[in-house]
Amino acid sequence: MQASDHHVAVLGATPKPARYANQAIRLLLEHGYRVTPIHPRFREIEGLTVANTLDQVPCPVDTLTLYVGPERLEPQIPALVALAPGRVIFNPGTESRTLQQALDAVGIPWFEACTLVLLKTRQF
Repeated sequence: MQASDHHVAVLGATPKPARYANQAIRLLLEHGYRVTPIHPRFREIEGLTVANTLDQVPCPVDTLTLYVGPERLEPQIPALVALAPGRVIFNPGTESRTLQQALDAVGIPWFEACTLVLLKTRQF
């Protein structure tokens, strides 16, 4: 699959350039990925239209990369599972055993890694 065919949703997107979620969006775009930022309050980030809820994200999603802590993830488990991404990346600090078990139950692969490192080392 070419990068341009790969849709990445970024949960916890932010317009703040110093934040890792924003750095990931910019690096994903540099590598040619199709990106959908997800945040409940913003309309646009890095020139991209923001999905305010998970059910607004255009499907299919090949990769969902997480930038929110478990306390914010766990109430969204049904919507995260319904999104049915091809895989989920738990960036450092987002690990949630409850969500990981829910993903396992429906066969959605997940792993704990840093999206920025994966992109910079060509392992994404």
